[in-house]
Amino acid sequence: MASTGEPSPAGDLIPAAAPPWLTPLVERPGAVRSAYRRRVPADVLAALTAANATAALTGARRDAAVLVLFSGPKGGSPGMLPDDADLLVTVRASTLRHHAGQAAFPGGATDPGDDGPVHTALREAVEETGLDVNRLHPLATLERLFIPPSGFHVVPVLAYSPDPGPVCVVDSAETAMVARVPVRAFVNPKNRITVYKRGTSRRFAGPAFLLNEMLVWGFTGQIIAALLDVAGWAVPWDVDNVCELNDAMALLDAQGSYGDGQR
Repeated sequence: MASTGEPSPAGDLIPAAAPPWLTPLVERPGAVRSAYRRRVPADVLAALTAANATAALTGARRDAAVLVLFSGPKGGSPGMLPDDADLLVTVRASTLRHHAGQAAFPGGATDPGDDGPVHTALREAVEETGLDVNRLHPLATLERLFIPPSGFHVVPVLAYSPDPGPVCVVDSAETAMVARVPVRAFVNPKNRITVYKRGTSRRFAGPAFLLNEMLVWGFTGQIIAALLDVAGWAVPWDVDNVCELNDAMALLDAQGSYGDGQR
């Protein structure tokens, strides 16, 4: 579909609206799931697959979608990350039932009236961040992924905006923080670690990003790490820097800003 230059209606995908620096993600959406799965040991992946099948049989699995919104210039080249590109991230309120206090993409469970995952992701993003969806283009839906702790079957919706406008916390009972984080903060090898939860094997450890105001880990950390790989933005980092989750959270106070120190 050709881009008209106008914002797309909710639910429409306009892959041609992607700037060149995002085309590797738009052209290979299935590669993100493959990159995600490559980091998971075979026995752990088998356990996740079994949990997914069990949740489907018992009816415990629920559909959900998240918005993966990149902002930045319209120009550029494939594989070349613009200095001013950013990614919309939230921190969930500490009182929520699922994934309390975690950094996450805007999103949530599908409502009965939703018209597909794009509609779900956009609706939830508006409710959480006040985002003006008329300023963005949904580009592609990535392959569905299962999150065992919550039973969500999540579709990441890739989107782009040259300027998404102001975003903020709409409901403090649901969201503690909303931030447009420079993508280079995720690329910076000094910000990358691996975390695992106390009481679990280190084989369940996953990629994480230690920033000044948030620790991005779990499902969101896995997705961002896969996006960096597929887009060609990832650089070598210390994969042996492994921390227990609580110890990693304790390091937050020692971090600098999102500015030059993390680029």
